[in-house]
Amino acid sequence: MQNGCFTYALTDVWAGIQSAVSSLMGKFKQHYGIVLTQVGAIGISAMMHGYLAFYNEEQQLAEFRTRRNTTTAAAAEQLSEEFCFNIPQPWSIAHLYQAILSEEAHVDKIASITTPSGYLHENLTGKRVLGIGDASGMFPIDTKSCTYDSVMLKKFNAILAKKHLPYTLEEILPKVLVVGQDAGVLTQEGAKLLDPTGTLQPSALLCPPEGDAGNGMVATNSVRKCTGTVFADTSIFSMIVLDHMLSKTYPEIDLVTTPTGQAVAMVHCNTCTSDLDAWVDLFYQVAVTSGSVLNKSQMYDLFYAQALNAAPDCGGLVSFNYYFGEPITRTDGGCPMLTRSAASKLSFGNFARLLVYATIATLKLGMDILFKQENVS
Repeated sequence: MQNGCFTYALTDVWAGIQSAVSSLMGKFKQHYGIVLTQVGAIGISAMMHGYLAFYNEEQQLAEFRTRRNTTTAAAAEQLSEEFCFNIPQPWSIAHLYQAILSEEAHVDKIASITTPSGYLHENLTGKRVLGIGDASGMFPIDTKSCTYDSVMLKKFNAILAKKHLPYTLEEILPKVLVVGQDAGVLTQEGAKLLDPTGTLQPSALLCPPEGDAGNGMVATNSVRKCTGTVFADTSIFSMIVLDHMLSKTYPEIDLVTTPTGQAVAMVHCNTCTSDLDAWVDLFYQVAVTSGSVLNKSQMYDLFYAQALNAAPDCGGLVSFNYYFGEPITRTDGGCPMLTRSAASKLSFGNFARLLVYATIATLKLGMDILFKQENVS
């Protein structure tokens, strides 16, 4: 976090990618005995949503604002009311409108906005495009035309005109592509970005760049209607491919798409394993101090095994595990807390079960809406 903003530098992104490519090329040579100079195809996946604004290809206008930031409540609420469509706080359009409402100095200089995957793809191919799944976290998508919703575009362009800003959304948003469409090839300049040694050659095909959610849906074969998947890390979200549209708008449910443009109900929560990880690490420190030979992985196994045998109500223990703001429960900030009454039964098993339950408690609020109110299967 820098100056109250969850962010990371794009120089760090390129350093990480170059390190990964270098490692890949080294292992390829070690295994096959030849130098890797050409690849057939490349796909870019990166953190979805957020806000990356540029004046030109090289001049970044503001720090990258990740999807974890909860500073766009006013913008998200106003746009949701204007569009009659839920605009979540992490979406790019919410960040843009919040910057406009806050009269940030950079907003009249914007030439383009994108996501991390779109930024990387443009630098590798020269094409400013985005996979539809990632694009659906920038601005609402019309799933019939597989592009940005035209009615909502007109409404936001009216806002831009009223604010006397010198562009329309169509001019600054990346072009939307679905899986299988031509998204360009690796250029000479792009190849040098991946491999500064110049060994890797251009011309590899690239697919439309996607966010981590779209990538995960494909990896888990969850792109057909009535399938779904849950991503659990420091944050947690579910992606359920719908067979019917929801009956109304819910602030707890984000409407996005698969990489093919199918409608998806997404329940996105900012906090998942952060508190569990912290407690496991504390117990691991105790184990190491006592001379135990348990490693960190074994400590996690121990927690999960104990959780299976605990009381269904966790012995009356309660955890508030938020490390960050949580839009689903209208919480502005995080302050992890473990609370109990004198009558609560504090045991290792109950404590472990509580931590596991806490990781999914907020997700369940959104899933209950889908299952109980919308009959989603």
